[in-house]
Amino acid sequence: MRATRGAARAYILAVALCATLCVLPALRPGAGTPWTTLALLTGLYLLCELPGRCPFFGSSVPVSAGSFFPLLLAAAFLLPPGAAALVAIPGSFAGRVENPPAAARRIWRAAQLALTVWAASRVHALLGGPAALGGSGAGRLPDLPYALLPACAAALAFSLVLSALDGSILAAAEQLPLRRAWSGLLPRSLGPHLVHGFAGLMMAVLWNSSYGPLAALFVLLPMYISCWVFAQYHREHAAHRATIRALVQAVDIKDTYTRGHSERVGRASVLIADELGMARDRVEVLRFAGILHDVGKLGVPTRVLRKDGPLTPDERRVIELHPEYGHEIVRGIGFLGEARAAILHHHERLDGSGYPYGLTGREIPEFARVVAVADAFDAMTSTRSYRPGRPVPAAVAELKRCAGTQFDPQMVRALARGLERHGWVSSAVTGAEVPGARGGEPGVGSGAARGPARPQPPDGPGPGASPDSADGGAGFGVPPPPAPRRPGRRR
Repeated sequence: MRATRGAARAYILAVALCATLCVLPALRPGAGTPWTTLALLTGLYLLCELPGRCPFFGSSVPVSAGSFFPLLLAAAFLLPPGAAALVAIPGSFAGRVENPPAAARRIWRAAQLALTVWAASRVHALLGGPAALGGSGAGRLPDLPYALLPACAAALAFSLVLSALDGSILAAAEQLPLRRAWSGLLPRSLGPHLVHGFAGLMMAVLWNSSYGPLAALFVLLPMYISCWVFAQYHREHAAHRATIRALVQAVDIKDTYTRGHSERVGRASVLIADELGMARDRVEVLRFAGILHDVGKLGVPTRVLRKDGPLTPDERRVIELHPEYGHEIVRGIGFLGEARAAILHHHERLDGSGYPYGLTGREIPEFARVVAVADAFDAMTSTRSYRPGRPVPAAVAELKRCAGTQFDPQMVRALARGLERHGWVSSAVTGAEVPGARGGEPGVGSGAARGPARPQPPDGPGPGASPDSADGGAGFGVPPPPAPRRPGRRR
């Protein structure tokens, strides 16, 4: 608890107090609590949570939030509110905790779920759910389809309360605005919770039937399998992210002069995507595109990347192959999707003078147009050992000046709006750790100057200077000559 922020500790204790008040009615003498059903459901939920802490099972069991929500919702349908809240407590304390502080997280989880199940059971009871289920009387059948109404309402209440509590603890622990902390929680959870509600209703119907509690357990098996498959998907996705991190680290090691550049391009790309209103799954892929846009540097000789001086025409042609190298490196990573096109085309220009294929206008993929703006923006605002980074307003003004010829004006406007909303933290000095390092993209401008630093003219950028120019940023040199066309390449 000491490792948690004071506001978060106070909030956890307040929710725990509310949960205690919710369960007290079930513990009073004469409350009529169905202890047998309560004990069976509590024990079953506890057994479902215990494998996550067993070394034999390790991480192969689905211990993520929601794995056993159908069981909690079945408790909300079968038990009075106070008794239903008790079902979640032992399993929450016994479940696996991934991150410290473990004590605070267990208390929070138990209080949160107790309060959420209480609210779902209360809504179910108010809408006549227990009567619609037929009660425990022999031969009484559930009132279908009416029983679906209180069950769906209870699942909705479950989702609302859980999302509200999740967002509130995030705001308290990380000092985020409530609107930002709650953003997207309910839409993402409502669908799965409704599915859990239907599964919980099936369990409750079978529990009250002549087949008894044992038949209800068969509902858990397909839910458990589906959660296991879902957990496998997340583990695979985590492995993909680890692969991406390894590739970025390899680039940073080889090209020390622009260390951190890829991560910042990923962040700037997300700023643009958010302003464009892209779907969340596309935003994630675009972030990967920004992070991996320079992965092709792994195919460029280190002596060229770190050359201390101007590039020869042959060395420039080698550098200009890095988008194609990058595309070849990532082409087998299926989930990258549109990111592969961004890696290949992020040095194309709207006027057709870019490379590798000289595409023009809308021929350039949308993700590539986003990454091109993010790449140039970070190049201008990053501080190097030989020059300070440009102020953000100056960098944005330069991007606007080059919009329509090199950059997509829509992407430039989106970045400007995103920066106004969220601001930007410019990078610290890069490349200083390795004396004489001249990494990055010599002569093509991904973020650092090559060779001796050239002073900027007193009156600002010269005519035709643009981002991705010879010194890797708008106004830091002359524009690059058009990329040579290689035979057999498409336009």
